[in-house]
Amino acid sequence: MKFLFYSGHPAQYLFFREIIMQLSARGHDTIILIKTKDVLEELVKNDGFEYKNILPRVRGKSKLSIAFSLLKRNLKILLIVLQQRPDILIGGDPSISQVGWLLRKKRFTLTEDDYAIIKPLARLTFPFAQTIVTPMVNNVGKWEYKKTGYNGYMKLAYLHPNIFTPDKNILTHYGISGKYALIRLARLTAHHDFGIKGLNTRLLDQSIAVFKNQGIQVFISSEDTIDDKYKDIKLKIKPADMHHILAHSCIFISDSQSMSVEASLLGVPSIRYSSFVGKISVLEELEHVYGLTFGISEGKEAMLIKKLREILDENELFAKFQKRRKKMLAEKIDVTAFMVWFIENYPKSTRIMKENPDYQYNFK
Repeated sequence: MKFLFYSGHPAQYLFFREIIMQLSARGHDTIILIKTKDVLEELVKNDGFEYKNILPRVRGKSKLSIAFSLLKRNLKILLIVLQQRPDILIGGDPSISQVGWLLRKKRFTLTEDDYAIIKPLARLTFPFAQTIVTPMVNNVGKWEYKKTGYNGYMKLAYLHPNIFTPDKNILTHYGISGKYALIRLARLTAHHDFGIKGLNTRLLDQSIAVFKNQGIQVFISSEDTIDDKYKDIKLKIKPADMHHILAHSCIFISDSQSMSVEASLLGVPSIRYSSFVGKISVLEELEHVYGLTFGISEGKEAMLIKKLREILDENELFAKFQKRRKKMLAEKIDVTAFMVWFIENYPKSTRIMKENPDYQYNFK
């Protein structure tokens, strides 16, 4: 069979990566499409995949630019589908659902975000989707009848211990030693990010001071340019090595929801500071069911610093969070193994999951 995968974000590609490898090893053909977004193309190149960048130029930040970008993606994906005739279209972008609907192609959309968070995107995607594949905890609004929920998280597709093992040699390669904290700054320009605020310079300075007082080294990773005063602590690594660096950090602070989930899945204590706090089901579950992350609403700066000090003062911090991670992993499925089965058997796999949701636990 032939499958078309479209990734519009590095996290989407990372979700697909091992799935694509396993499908290819099982004799299937894959078409990989991407657009220019952060380190996405560098990641794909690093893995040696054949791919096509359908939008080489970075789009603007306005709503008009986002809409025009979707129209261009639709046209380019439409032509590729007509030429290469894939059996199934797979991705989280509206273009996959819309083009698939237009051509009556088998297709499904993937998301880890609740409908309430991504309303503009969902309204362009869900009506045209054949199936919505998402973690069980997620709410997809009035399209629940299209939902196939699985007991896991998208990021477990590349951070599950069956797939990923942190390598300390990566730290040695970059000359990193001793105890260190990682701070991640997101750009916050996605379709669902309008009006969302995150970490500011004052909070950064206060957090860095707390770490320095405890003898903890600090690294800052950013999607965008940062103030020159932080240039000496800016993390300079290959994007492919980020999760090794994250996995060995003692704590993670960010306004990135995506990397906060990743830290949680690796058992790294994390504090996320954002207007999104309390609104994202996956992170709410990781916080309130498993105790793997802590959300501080934007504007509560003193609370962030207080929580940071509390975490750093805990005894046997690493062991506690690894125990919580172990509990979480024991209750979740191997998402990659599940997705390979789901894709190979689609759309029959949706019927199996509707009739017997516990079938997914064959992929533990």
